Amino acid sequence: AMGQFAYASNTNRFLGAEPLADQPFAIAGVPFDGVVTNRPGARFGPQAIRAASLMLCDGIHPVFDVSPVADLGDALDMRLPNASPLPEVRRHLEAQAAALMARHHCVFLGGDHSITLSLLRAAKARYGGGEPLACLHFDAHCDTWSDHFGEPSGHGTWTYEAIQEGLISPAHTVQVGIRSSGERAAREYVADQGGQIFTARALRGLDGAGLQPALDAIRERMGQRPCYLTLDIDCLDPAFAPGTGTPEPGGLTSSQVLTFLEGLADLNWVGMDCVEVAPAYDHAELTTNAAATFVWTYLSGQVAKRNRGV
Repeated sequence: AMGQFAYASNTNRFLGAEPLADQPFAIAGVPFDGVVTNRPGARFGPQAIRAASLMLCDGIHPVFDVSPVADLGDALDMRLPNASPLPEVRRHLEAQAAALMARHHCVFLGGDHSITLSLLRAAKARYGGGEPLACLHFDAHCDTWSDHFGEPSGHGTWTYEAIQEGLISPAHTVQVGIRSSGERAAREYVADQGGQIFTARALRGLDGAGLQPALDAIRERMGQRPCYLTLDIDCLDPAFAPGTGTPEPGGLTSSQVLTFLEGLADLNWVGMDCVEVAPAYDHAELTTNAAATFVWTYLSGQVAKRNRGV
């Protein structure tokens, strides 16, 4: 019975990892979806991603040949005042993120994409050394609107706000998978500010070696500047990720995203989030499996890098 209890107790932690203590890497859920514009439900993403991660068994990654499990602790989900105005939610989110980042390299499971602004505020304070961070942003949507259907902030404004606040350097910001409808000023905002956009259309039919020029361009642009990774699961085509609030046909494949994550593991990463997983709209756990695999791949790359002493 004890064995059964021990197994049951870790089923709600990513890869079955131990509770967070002094491990170098941390997982934390951010169950907030209070500013979505279409379908709600991303607050249930963290637990669903954790459940999907248990399929990864021993967690040994086939590219990096490590498992992150021994170096990983799960802080479970943040306690947030979800019914409060967004600034109040963010105040709590930033404080909890800062406390985690002070002791661990963190991966956050969302939640809607508005949480990334808070996470970037905490990450810049911890890792920026006074300079804006680099940012690699996977998404169907540019998230650069200057308002959110009349509201000043939401899940479609955080990139604009992060650049305006000096949290991320425009020249070191790259967006991958963008394809949604929207006015040119928003669609091209990052490029107009000096960054780079690889649209889903530009990446159609490219994979493996075909993506190498994009990987090389990103590596050259980022250099060794501290870099934050934010991955909106709707960067994927809805065929690979139906469980999301604002699905956009014509997206990336799972293998394309894995090529980026595996090929860029040597950048100076300081943290990651995976957002907009809404399990209520998922089919056969396609979306949560993709999200869990992306997070596991990121963590495996970082553990392998740490093991090399880089």
